[in-house]
Amino acid sequence: MATPAEIAERVQAQFGTAVLETVLEGRLPHLVVEAGRLQEVCAFLRESPELKFDFLSAVAGVDLGEQLQAVYLLYSYAHHHAFTLKVNAPRDNPVVPTVSGIWPAADWHERETFDLMGIRFSGHPDLRRILLPEDWVGHPLRKDYKYPESYDGITLRRDEEDWPDPGAEALYK
Repeated sequence: MATPAEIAERVQAQFGTAVLETVLEGRLPHLVVEAGRLQEVCAFLRESPELKFDFLSAVAGVDLGEQLQAVYLLYSYAHHHAFTLKVNAPRDNPVVPTVSGIWPAADWHERETFDLMGIRFSGHPDLRRILLPEDWVGHPLRKDYKYPESYDGITLRRDEEDWPDPGAEALYK
C-alpha cells in the first residue's frame, strides 16, 4: 500500500508541471492536475504496477465560484490504497476530457456531473442528461442556479409557510 505522499511523488516525478497543486493533509489527500493531461495521469495511475488504481469510485463536480472542479475518487483493490484527483475548469466553458476509456464506470458518473453541474466531458461517448429531462434549463448544483417556478405545467415552488410541511413534524414524534 502506497501512502498519499508516495502516490503524489510518483505522479509529480512522471508529470512535473502538469501537477498544479498537492494537498496531503486532511481527509482527502489529492492532486490538482491540468485538464489537458488528465487522461495521461489517469492512465498512469491505472497502469502503474505500484499504484494500480483499478477502480473509479466516483466523479463529482464542485462549484468553487470562479471556476468549477471535477473530482475523481480512486481506489486500488490490488494495493488497498485510495487517492483523489481534481481538475479545475473555467466557469464560462467548463470542459474536461473524459476518463470513460480508462475506467468505464466514468460513463455514468460524468453524465451525472454534466447534468447537475454543467461540466462537459470532451470525448465522452454519450454525454447527455441522466437525471433531469433533456429540455431542463441549467444545472441545479451550481451556486448561481435559479430554481424554476414550474416545469411542464407542474408548479415547483412552495410558499415559505408550506415548506417544510407543518404536518411533517408529527411524523417525527
